[in-house]
Amino acid sequence: MIPIRYSKRTITDQEQIASFLHTAKVGHLGMSNEREPYIIPLNFAWWNGCIYFHGADSGRKIEMINENNRVCFSVCEEHGTIASPVPAHIDTAYMSVFLSGTIERVQEPAEMRDAMQAMIDKYVPGYFSDPLPLQHVLKYRSSMGSVTAIFRITPDTLTAKGNPGSEENQFYPGKKVEMDV
Repeated sequence: MIPIRYSKRTITDQEQIASFLHTAKVGHLGMSNEREPYIIPLNFAWWNGCIYFHGADSGRKIEMINENNRVCFSVCEEHGTIASPVPAHIDTAYMSVFLSGTIERVQEPAEMRDAMQAMIDKYVPGYFSDPLPLQHVLKYRSSMGSVTAIFRITPDTLTAKGNPGSEENQFYPGKKVEMDV
């Protein structure tokens, strides 16, 4: 694993990392083949120490996964700009997680259902009164007729970093440097 260069921003608290991954909305899946890299944004769930997502069972993403099952996944959320009277000290409050590992299509029906339930619980908590039926996952077809493929990324490495910033230094429209000196 390559260490984070700006080590004072490293986050090692596993509960903080898991909490972030449970609530962050969009991740970016990075893939490559012999010709090019390819990155796509997607919704995901952090469940059982892995990243899960779903999508069509055909297309460029599937072709690239079939060529090379080594992937990376990045999640970042910006929490605002940190103002400073010193221009070089203007910064961003954020948290990010980066992981790399192997990706595979989930084949076991119960794991498929449970991964989809984790995504439902994340994106529309409390919306459905009953758990996702297994048959729905197995029989669903998109408007284009494709089955839903569910994928699991098992991380080999996972790093996190962040800059919490502070409320008093948070920039807001109308704030002027005179207010900070």
